[in-house]
Amino acid sequence: MPLSPPVERQHLHTRAIDLRGYQRADGLYDIEAHLVDTKSYAFENQDRGMIQPGEALHGMWVRMTVGEDMVIRACEAVSDFTPYTICPQAAPNFASLAGVTIGPGFTRAVKERVGGVLGCTHLREVLAQMATVAFQTIGPMRWRKAREAREAAIARGETPPPARRAVPIGSCYAYAPDSEVVRRLEDQAEE
Repeated sequence: MPLSPPVERQHLHTRAIDLRGYQRADGLYDIEAHLVDTKSYAFENQDRGMIQPGEALHGMWVRMTVGEDMVIRACEAVSDFTPYTICPQAAPNFASLAGVTIGPGFTRAVKERVGGVLGCTHLREVLAQMATVAFQTIGPMRWRKAREAREAAIARGETPPPARRAVPIGSCYAYAPDSEVVRRLEDQAEE
């Protein structure tokens, strides 16, 4: 279902963010973000000269390598396009996110390590979205491994470990404690 028809307007700015989750051959996971900002008009930039319509004002990449325990093992950032020549110097600071756990306290830890003058606003902004992509990428892999372990235990005639699927109850409308979705997931966990 699309949004309602807009009033007459002129397109000025586009921010495109592409987020992807990968499983690595070594068992870790890479979560990558690519952010690109463009304008629909030409404008003068003090450090870069004239920036043409559709030319990237910001063009940045971040890769977080994460384990199944949701601990960041490494973080790499690169700024290909920036409005100021000094901006790319902030990218190496994102390596300081190694050791941070994606979960409660993640936003605070990011702010401590790459907040303010230690980092880049645009690179920092995608980290929260990358954390969500990490859950979306890693969670199903963990659930599949747990299901396979249960099935293998049953096949061997052993008592399987209890089925557990972390449901973020209360985190959104669908996961309201009294929602149909939560009831269904709880029923599945009991099976």
